[in-house]
Amino acid sequence: MRIVGGSHRGRVLQAPADKTTRPTTDRVRESLFNMLLHSPSLLTDEGRSRLEGGIMLDAFAGSGALSFEALSRGALHSYLFEIDPAARRCILHNASDLGLTDRITLRAADARQPGRVVAPVDIVFLDPPYRSGLGTPVLASLAQEGWLKPHALAIVETDAKGAYAVPPGFDLLEERQQGPARLSFLRKR
Repeated sequence: MRIVGGSHRGRVLQAPADKTTRPTTDRVRESLFNMLLHSPSLLTDEGRSRLEGGIMLDAFAGSGALSFEALSRGALHSYLFEIDPAARRCILHNASDLGLTDRITLRAADARQPGRVVAPVDIVFLDPPYRSGLGTPVLASLAQEGWLKPHALAIVETDAKGAYAVPPGFDLLEERQQGPARLSFLRKR
C-alpha cells in the first residue's frame, strides 16, 4: 500500500497484520482524491479543492491511509478515530515514518460516540466495515455533535452492491462505483 499522490507520493504505508482492517485500495484512493481535486460539484464555492488547507476526520481510520493521502495532498490536519489497538499502532508508525505526527490527532474512539469536538472539520471520511450499516448513523452523529463545519463534505465508502441511505441534513452530490467499493459524496446543509 502506497501514497498515490502529493508530497509523499510513492511512500509505503504499513497496514495492520490482522484481517479485521480492510484498507481502501490504492486504486480507490487515487480515484477518490482525483475527484476531490477536479470534480466541479466537490470543489468549494471559490472553485478550489477542500483538501487545500482543510481539516479532516477519518472516522474508521484503520491504517490511516486516507488521512495520510489527504495530508500529502494539502490538508493541514487530520483527526483519526480507531478502536483497534493494532491499527492505532500502525497509524502511529506511519505518521512517524512520514514525519506527520504533528499533523494528526489519534483518538482511541468509537466513531458512533465521537466525544468532544476539538475543531469542526471540512471533510469527513467514513469507511466502516462493509455491510455494517454504520455509515448513516455515524455521519448523523458527527453532524449532531458539531464535528462538521457548515457545508462540510462527507465521503462514505460502502460495498458496491449495497445502497447508502443519506442521513437528514445532507445532500448527495455524486456517487461512483470503483471496483468492489461505492463512494458517496455528500454535503452538509
